[in-house]
Amino acid sequence: MTDMDNRCRLVLVLPELDDSDRQAERLEAALSGGDVASVILTQGALDDATFQKQAERLVPIVQQAGAAAIIAGDSRVAGRVKADGLHVAQGAEMIAEAVEKFTPKLIVGAGGASDRHQALEIGEARPDYMFFGKLDGDIKPEAHPKNLALGEWWASMIEIPCIVLAGTDPASALAVAETGAEFVALRQAVFAAEAPGAVVAAVNALLDEKAPRFED
Repeated sequence: MTDMDNRCRLVLVLPELDDSDRQAERLEAALSGGDVASVILTQGALDDATFQKQAERLVPIVQQAGAAAIIAGDSRVAGRVKADGLHVAQGAEMIAEAVEKFTPKLIVGAGGASDRHQALEIGEARPDYMFFGKLDGDIKPEAHPKNLALGEWWASMIEIPCIVLAGTDPASALAVAETGAEFVALRQAVFAAEAPGAVVAAVNALLDEKAPRFED
């Protein structure tokens, strides 16, 4: 187990952006900052064709940096662009169908759980990870208390790894790490910054210094 594997790692959620050149530039800058486990690409208001075209450009950038490229929501796009994974947040039934259809060819991650009951129901499908928080839910500097609580409960009870969305302040990643969650997700904290790579480097340094260590 490496030092990175021994503590909470960083996941990036890339916001949708009409300017694909700017999108690629920001992504490359962020990934230059150090360890990133995976990047979740979101479609937002983009139409299917535009999203697929962007993903075709962005997925190789993610993979060349050694991270897993995960497409949110659209399994067809995930397959066409040769992504590593699919993020599904449309309820337990659809998550179960995606796990059955695409595992182990793709990483299949789950979101959309707003309470413990929903989380356990989704967990019965055995997704590769559970994501607590909405992909675009980082609207305050700190992580949402409910997401922190769900992450702490899940990490203490369930073997399936979890990702918890932090806030717009990069330092909020530490609060997520302190729950015992395996991964912390950052969106605006990285991509709204002037220097995304510097933020990624700073968060990794913070987690190296202060994040709890997992048992071997």
